[in-house]
Amino acid sequence: MILAASALSLLLALVSTGCVGVTSPAWSIGVASVPVPVSPYFQQGYEDLHWENLRYNKVAIMGPVCNGQAVALDAPSDDQVMRALEKARPVSGAVPFLETTHRTNIRITKELLADYLDSTTMVPLVGPAQVHHSHWKCTVYFTETVNCGWPIPQTLVDEEAQEVIYIDLDHLHRVGPEVE
Repeated sequence: MILAASALSLLLALVSTGCVGVTSPAWSIGVASVPVPVSPYFQQGYEDLHWENLRYNKVAIMGPVCNGQAVALDAPSDDQVMRALEKARPVSGAVPFLETTHRTNIRITKELLADYLDSTTMVPLVGPAQVHHSHWKCTVYFTETVNCGWPIPQTLVDEEAQEVIYIDLDHLHRVGPEVE
């Protein structure tokens, strides 16, 4: 009797762990209610995709331009420059003890190349608007260290590595009277 009660309590404890339990309403959806582990590699990719969509893949809608002159207010952030660099020239070799590449001593310079407004156009869901373009040249200076572990262990250091990234920041300005 005691053995049967202990076996039953052990079975209930095993079944009731985590998100799935005997009394859980998720029990009714079957196998879909069991959590599936996600590799950290894929999780990081999903988080990066969400971050870029949240921060950089949306077009801002600003108020009307005063006095017919628009000035680019914000330069690209360092995070945006480094993400563009990683897309343009990814770090090759991420296999420990075989080949690894590191970028250190990073310095970023940003130069405004062009800043102009397009003529007024009708934009769906916005109305009459002007597109404000600002083109930036970002130069990234860094020290690149490549560690090769096979067949002959060696370390290659380039202390004067640099990459040039061009970033376009566009946003909309509504056309019409300014509301104060």
